[in-house]
Amino acid sequence: MLAARRMTWTITWTKIWRTGLAGLMLALSGGLAGLAQSPAPAPEPPAEIWPDKGTDVDVALVLAVDISYSMDPDELALQREGYVAALTSPQVIEAIRKGVVGRIGVTYLEWAGTFSQHVIADWTIIEDANSAKAFADSIAAAPVRRARRTSISGAIDFSMRRLQEAPLRPLRRVIDISGDGPNNEGGLVTLARDKAVRRGVVINGLPIIIKRGFSSLYDVDTLDEYYEDCVIGGPGSFMVVINERDQFASAIRSKILREVAQSTQSDADKAGSRGRSDCMVGEKMWRRNWDGGN
Repeated sequence: MLAARRMTWTITWTKIWRTGLAGLMLALSGGLAGLAQSPAPAPEPPAEIWPDKGTDVDVALVLAVDISYSMDPDELALQREGYVAALTSPQVIEAIRKGVVGRIGVTYLEWAGTFSQHVIADWTIIEDANSAKAFADSIAAAPVRRARRTSISGAIDFSMRRLQEAPLRPLRRVIDISGDGPNNEGGLVTLARDKAVRRGVVINGLPIIIKRGFSSLYDVDTLDEYYEDCVIGGPGSFMVVINERDQFASAIRSKILREVAQSTQSDADKAGSRGRSDCMVGEKMWRRNWDGGN
């Protein structure tokens, strides 16, 4: 009698175990089938590429010029005159004609805060004195204006869009940033710079450090180091510092000459040069003095 009960229990547990195992296998097979039928993850979007159309040029050059309120009207006028004189100088024209292609594409824009970017002279081919003069005349004819805040990151991002829209096929792409203060609005300047550099764009700088008769709450004594550490980037990137008002014309001419005739040594690659500056110094100063400024 006991033996019969044990056999019955054994048969019963065997059925339960088999039923459970069958259910488990069915569930697993269903799950695997579901996985097999699930849609594959969406592919990563293709990396943004430069358009392959337009006029061949040695360099597509964006001249991005600071017009924030920390620049006084005399400095703005000198800056504008410096670009006009540089673009029409015989040395620059000769350097352009000696390029591989023998012409460049250039656009001139002015910037201040995050939403203050204005194209003053659209993309133009410069290959001789006449085309250079026509471009410079369009810059000189525009009224000089000023705007609040300083967003170098916004200027870089806007310049990148201008390069993307350029009807050109350049051998090089360069953004030329002038300014007299650190980034204090918009995204981090280092993020904007690094994104541009990853796409093969070179960023050069024209830090303006003119000692005024007053001290602004947003002045940075070592703006040249800030530009070197936080703004310029890419192969052959460099900066030219302006310390005096009478240096505008010569400094801008020197800078454009280096940009037209490809530079090989980068100021940003000097051993031990980076890491001296706080790349958020402008944002910190703005928060500390939130009630006004450039």
